[in-house]
Amino acid sequence: MQKLFLLLFSLSILCGTTDLYAQQKGINRDKYRISIRQTSEKINIDGILDEESWMTAERTGKFQRVTPTDTGYAVAQTEVMLTYDELNLYAGVICYDPTPGKRPVESLRRDYNFMKNDNFMLFLDTYNDQTNGFAFGISAAGAQTEGLQYDGTKVLYSWDIKWRSAVRSFDDRWVIELSIPFRSIRYSEGDDEWGINFGRLDLKNNEKSAWAPVPRQFPHCSLPYTGTLVWDKPMGKAGLRFSLIPYVTGKATRDNEAGENTTWNGNAGIDAKMILSTSMNLDLTVNPDYSQVEVDRQQTNLDRFELFFPEKRQFYLENSDLFANLGSETVRPFFSRRIGLNNPVRAGARLSGNLGNNWRISLMDIQTGEKEDIRASNYLVAALQRSVFSRSNISAFFINKQVMDVKDDTSFTGNRFNRVAGVEYNLASRDNRWTGKAFYHQSFQNSATIKDAAIAANLTFSSQYLTATLNQSIVGTGYVAETGYIRRRGYYEINPIFQYKFFPNSNIIINHGPGVKTDMFFDTSLSLTDRETQLLYSVEWINKSTTSVDVKETYIKLQAPYDPTNTGGILLNANEDFNWKEIGASFASDPRKLFNVSLTSRYGGYYNGSRLTLNGELNYRIQPYGSLALVTTYNNISLPSPCNSAELLLIGPRLDFTFTDKLFFTSFIQYNNQIDNLNLNLRFQWRFAPVSDLFIVYTENSFPADYTIKNRGLVIKLSYWFN
Repeated sequence: MQKLFLLLFSLSILCGTTDLYAQQKGINRDKYRISIRQTSEKINIDGILDEESWMTAERTGKFQRVTPTDTGYAVAQTEVMLTYDELNLYAGVICYDPTPGKRPVESLRRDYNFMKNDNFMLFLDTYNDQTNGFAFGISAAGAQTEGLQYDGTKVLYSWDIKWRSAVRSFDDRWVIELSIPFRSIRYSEGDDEWGINFGRLDLKNNEKSAWAPVPRQFPHCSLPYTGTLVWDKPMGKAGLRFSLIPYVTGKATRDNEAGENTTWNGNAGIDAKMILSTSMNLDLTVNPDYSQVEVDRQQTNLDRFELFFPEKRQFYLENSDLFANLGSETVRPFFSRRIGLNNPVRAGARLSGNLGNNWRISLMDIQTGEKEDIRASNYLVAALQRSVFSRSNISAFFINKQVMDVKDDTSFTGNRFNRVAGVEYNLASRDNRWTGKAFYHQSFQNSATIKDAAIAANLTFSSQYLTATLNQSIVGTGYVAETGYIRRRGYYEINPIFQYKFFPNSNIIINHGPGVKTDMFFDTSLSLTDRETQLLYSVEWINKSTTSVDVKETYIKLQAPYDPTNTGGILLNANEDFNWKEIGASFASDPRKLFNVSLTSRYGGYYNGSRLTLNGELNYRIQPYGSLALVTTYNNISLPSPCNSAELLLIGPRLDFTFTDKLFFTSFIQYNNQIDNLNLNLRFQWRFAPVSDLFIVYTENSFPADYTIKNRGLVIKLSYWFN
């Protein structure tokens, strides 16, 4: 086991050091270059490129295909021009449309689904590190999306900032004009070049394209493959600037199950964003509002472990990869959703950004208050990252949760503090074919031994045809991360994954191929406790639909008593072991169609019985004003007496309607018989100014049998962004 860890870590270092003497440039930076010049002309963001600046600006060359093949020029060509003034970066874009027919768009809602909309994307590598940057997108209907780029190929689209755009549509083209304030992005002063790329998705031609070419095995947001934006003069300094985002809320709630009367509450608070330099910002929050204006979708929980829901609160998002990417998917020492959901946050501060060309830093301190039996706590998180080789980095972090005012409180029986520290090496080769991570985390509770540690390493190789991954991790029985997300403790895991794709010369199939996944867990005595082996075959069709089939074998030796239906029935005993096989199939239809479906099914053994699982999502698009969807999960679990058998149904019809690109209404119902609940959620949103919203949200939970109300609530929230 130790030899495997050493081998994996050595390979990751070797893959990183192959680029030790490589220049800090992406693959396309020398060949694909576009110049930008400052303008004194006022640019009117109206989608009409009639200013003189657009007539004289340099234009991009031909866009090249990324999918379905990454050779040749795109059928639907795109031209991009750039200019800027003291405050804003401007882009003018002409998206030529040679194919007759309606342009597919999902709706006018912000943060649209990329694969369901004709759209244009702009990617900025402002730090020239091919790892962190910014993404801005506009659909053919004029809907906006923006995101923080991290790990070179990933985008966090829940980030939200001020910028402007306009779209004009014609029979043979659609035209974009956009403006991005320099204060909305971060960069290094004195630089005269940025990484930049432009992407286009044209669904009618089933074609994804980019200005600087990107291999088709990577998303076209890949920062290692950007071209170069050449400024006519170095980027200047930015003085101290700040924004204030106050909010007020009113809430009426009633809990019928507890026999309570209607309660009325009001609240107010403020967030502040201070730009200390072009690359460093300070976020402050006082009495923030974490009410759920966007409700998490329910899930049927048949897992032995806690479910994970992503962070969406704006305060935690910028430079969040420094914290959120620590560890792995199942061993996260920090998970920001632990803070402020069960007791109120009083105040918080976060300093984050770049220190020079090679260092990144993030410091955060959050103070929560008391609520019922939950004590006030202080959360301190610090992370420091250093770039090494061409695109890799080394990070160190420290996390401290301190419960307040319990030093002399003999009634308090919990942990008075929890601390976790660690170091991580993140590998990313220059061409992104090799990626991986190795880390060591140590928790400090009452001791600091190897039993209180988590150690892991993983390595992935990606080519056009082959993707191969090996993950390994050891989590000690005493590893405690109270501010993290740790699914289980006291195990050794090894998880190899292999997938191969064939790309036939076909007018029907884009690619197809087999895959093998194995995931094995061993306890501290290296006795096998879990094994899951899956053999699958997948096909991607030229019309964007997908199909897959698989067989899976599962072995589980229970470490604790467990009810496989999670309905409160008879528990299976700890140390019992179970082995079963199952088959599965999935199909997703062409997302360009107004009506599209996604279906999955599984059938086979399940512990000491059997299970049939059916999942379906039906979508109908009322272009461009919204969509109707029906999401269903059905599980039929049959177990021998005296264990519970169960038919579990979760069904959620959803209406998503966009009156304009600033006025939205969402309604969904979630019926879940696993928890005997019928949930109704109605949400109205008016974005009356950039990043400024009025929300009106009504939520109701009732018993499905007789529709008796369990509880209900009405929330009104108003926020405004002042610069």
